[in-house]
Amino acid sequence: MIYDPAFAEVVAAFREGLTSGGGALAVISRGRVLVDVWGGTADEDGVRWWERDTVANVFSVSKGMLATVANLLVERGDLDLDAPVRRYWPEFRADATVQQLLSHQAGLAAVSHPLPP
Repeated sequence: MIYDPAFAEVVAAFREGLTSGGGALAVISRGRVLVDVWGGTADEDGVRWWERDTVANVFSVSKGMLATVANLLVERGDLDLDAPVRRYWPEFRADATVQQLLSHQAGLAAVSHPLPP
């Protein structure tokens, strides 16, 4: 495990969060690794330790990144949350605003069965 001493509080908070289960955290800025830590256990029985290369499902990891980027674009005036999605994505067919899309209120149907490729 490596980390820049300036990020010691981040590493401490990560370790405090490992009360059950395990995980990893990496922070890279401009190609420089600032934090690369992992810990806890990688299985339900708490037998196998989390390693640097333990594979994990990430599920909704992109939501935080999308929210950050969207807010930066709003702040710069490049994204209007009240605009129709079609303003930015012409092929989008639902009548929904960007805000509705981002907040899962666009009324889009959920896929309830596997679709053909």
